Amino acid sequence: MRVVFDTNVIVAGIVAEGLCCEIVETHVPQHTPVLSRPLWDELVEQLKDKFDLEADALPVLTLYRRHATWVDPPPLDKPVSRDPDDDWVLATALAGEAEAIVTGDDDLLSLGEYEGVPILKPRQFLESLQSD
Repeated sequence: MRVVFDTNVIVAGIVAEGLCCEIVETHVPQHTPVLSRPLWDELVEQLKDKFDLEADALPVLTLYRRHATWVDPPPLDKPVSRDPDDDWVLATALAGEAEAIVTGDDDLLSLGEYEGVPILKPRQFLESLQSD
């Protein structure tokens, strides 16, 4: 499955135990993550600014970066999310023909879906895998 994992899911999966950690360790390698430069840059910046972690020093991120399908999304024609930065998540999903977006961000979750791509909480994502 082609999936956009929002920055907050990857960061939580690296710095904390729980559902996001399970997603990063188990499910990211089993699926095709869709990634773009804006999302990667945001991830690197958040890890550095909030946790003083260097992305290049984290083997899991090296694998994530190599395993991902990279896309170069054009900006959306008009703003969609309440947070304009989140529009890059949506644009990445469209450009990468993602089948789901996994996020903990309420601004994205409030949309429910975008252009037919479901926007799921981490728990919903895991539950959807169990029901398949």
